[in-house]
Amino acid sequence: MDARAKRATTLQTIADEVGVSRTTVSNAYSRPDQLNQALRERIFDTARRLGYPGPDATARSLRRGRAGAIGLVFTETLSYAFADPYSVGFLRGVAEVAESSGTGLLLIPMPPGGEGSEATVRDAVVDGFCLYCVPVDHPAKQVIKARGLPLVTTDESDDPSIPYVGIDERASARLAADHLVRLGHRRFSVIVDHVVGPGRSGPSDVAEQLASPCADLRGRLDGYRDALEAAGIDWSTVPVVAAGRNVRSAAAGAAAHLLDVANRPTAVLATGDVLALGVLDACEQRGLLVGREISVAGFDDIPEAGRARLTTVRQPMGEKGRLVGRLLLEPLDQEKAPRIKLPTELVVRATTGPAPH
Repeated sequence: MDARAKRATTLQTIADEVGVSRTTVSNAYSRPDQLNQALRERIFDTARRLGYPGPDATARSLRRGRAGAIGLVFTETLSYAFADPYSVGFLRGVAEVAESSGTGLLLIPMPPGGEGSEATVRDAVVDGFCLYCVPVDHPAKQVIKARGLPLVTTDESDDPSIPYVGIDERASARLAADHLVRLGHRRFSVIVDHVVGPGRSGPSDVAEQLASPCADLRGRLDGYRDALEAAGIDWSTVPVVAAGRNVRSAAAGAAAHLLDVANRPTAVLATGDVLALGVLDACEQRGLLVGREISVAGFDDIPEAGRARLTTVRQPMGEKGRLVGRLLLEPLDQEKAPRIKLPTELVVRATTGPAPH
């Protein structure tokens, strides 16, 4: 049978061939409990012989009024989502809730520079969206809101109509910086993945930091700044360096801007654990004793942080994902969108110690 004939085959075609009603054929696919096994097999055998691929999933979901999937939108590549330990923990949390309710999870990557992001979210067959690390002004956000589907974000924004699940980035970051200040450190450096956009590496000034589209990054830098300025340290004198990517090797390379200088910092604050681990690699390459000659603190508490004995700020990655999933699948009936901030804690390990004399 040629491709044209296959396209012409419908449920009615199969019904006529088998000698049953169109509803009976439809039930063979969607309500198998309504038919005996022999009749179902006869319908499927006929469908295969006629080249019928099965009911159109999109049309069927529209008839049911439910797609059976939630969409997770993020501005990174798909490979990054599965390589970044924090993202993996978050995705696992969302997936646990989706799985328990028989719902699928559609990952929608929209890396910077990619074309067609608005069309992608406009055409996605889902019951709701999660915006994961998506800037406030991203054009896809307005397209999603216009669809009227449930929407949850993990980035605190100025839009009170969007439910939010996250942490107090500023207060959490200050925990790490305050800890190092109390240990006597006064020469600090900060390493981030990117400030303006992925791929941009090197030193970043205060104006660029304030203009960053990433609310989480701005919150963490504000927390570090609060603690250091309270200790009398001029933030504009604190080197902030972007690795360009949230990759350990990139962070190790960027650490050269921090470590290979005459007046090297005694403490390095990283806005993520992967970056902090890269700094630890760079310190090892230079023979620096971490925790004695230099202190390093991260953020997130990914599994590798514990193995590296890294001081870091722990946030509940999996719980954040589970809450996002529940808000999408079981939306709260209330006038004001929920704004949920989860607790964090400072985990002190071996990579921080008193400032060297």
